[in-house]
Amino acid sequence: MRDFSPDIGKLAGRLDDAGRYLRADELRSKLPRLESELGRPDLWDKPDEAQRITREYGQVKGDLDLIDRLGGALEDLRTLFELGVEEGDDSVESELLSGMVVVSEELDRLELRSLFTGEHDESDAVCEIHAKDGGTDAQDWAQMLVRMYNRWAERRGFDFEIEEVSEGQEAGILSASFIVRGRYANGLLASERGMHRLVRISPFDSQARRQTSFAAVSVVPFFEDLSGEVDIDEKELRIDTYRSSGAGGQHVNVTDSAVRITHLPTGTVVAVQNERSQFQNKAKAMQILASKLAELARQTRAAEMSELAGPKALIGWGAQIRSYVLAPYQQVKDLRSGFETGNVSAVLDGDLDSFMEAFLRWRRAGMTDAEPE
Repeated sequence: MRDFSPDIGKLAGRLDDAGRYLRADELRSKLPRLESELGRPDLWDKPDEAQRITREYGQVKGDLDLIDRLGGALEDLRTLFELGVEEGDDSVESELLSGMVVVSEELDRLELRSLFTGEHDESDAVCEIHAKDGGTDAQDWAQMLVRMYNRWAERRGFDFEIEEVSEGQEAGILSASFIVRGRYANGLLASERGMHRLVRISPFDSQARRQTSFAAVSVVPFFEDLSGEVDIDEKELRIDTYRSSGAGGQHVNVTDSAVRITHLPTGTVVAVQNERSQFQNKAKAMQILASKLAELARQTRAAEMSELAGPKALIGWGAQIRSYVLAPYQQVKDLRSGFETGNVSAVLDGDLDSFMEAFLRWRRAGMTDAEPE
């Protein structure tokens, strides 16, 4: 039987690395405190705080359980190899090989965590999609993108909440905003921020000509409570109410309960129509506005630091990030990472993980290249 010790040792080294970037020691010291807080009899007197603690506990416990389970699996493999050598039993080779493949694949998924470098990558995300150049085709394209992200969220088990939809004149939508709730939703969806280009035979052109359409995607982290980070003066807000449309789903009200809030100093606009009352729509709009203003403040600070550090080649908001071609050939290509596929229908049905991982690796490579020697 061949010597499996080096292979098992490499897997153990990868697990040690995972423990470092997941900050396992820090998590182990945090777990007893979270368990103590979960045991408080008055925990659910403050539902928002209780949900935050419960969610944090689930994440910390889940990470530690995964590390411990993989560590146990490696110990089992090491023991199996030693017994095989001791007894001269070559029949355990296939079991060792299959066991190492399983551990390696789990480590591959775990190592994706090391690509999340943003301060709020673990957070939920607020997304907006706006139809740009291309007329009716662009409005249809914007609606296709909403469906694509909805399907992606379903694939990952994330919650997807439409907050506001502005319908197009003939078809599709002018814009939509939605919240994606799930661990690393913001870090994953950061790869989608920018301009998306669609090339296809237009279904709205009687002469069946090829049409190029554009839609813009914005993504910011969403927080339930940003009162400690953002101070919003209501005197600086313009609050309008209007009648909800039906595009957001069956639960959208048809009363004048939709709320649009404009932050006058920055021109930031948020609209919410999907809650069941004007009060709830306003509360959700204020949450989204706070998240947007917090992100705007972070971008301003980053721009100031970037100016101090000197010019860099950055991809701006208006830059095209991905091209979806349905005619004359089939291809989706990310113009930053270079990742591409010919299976356009799968991508439009939410198969985005490979593009997101390629972006994260491209981003980390860029950060590494930018570091001083």
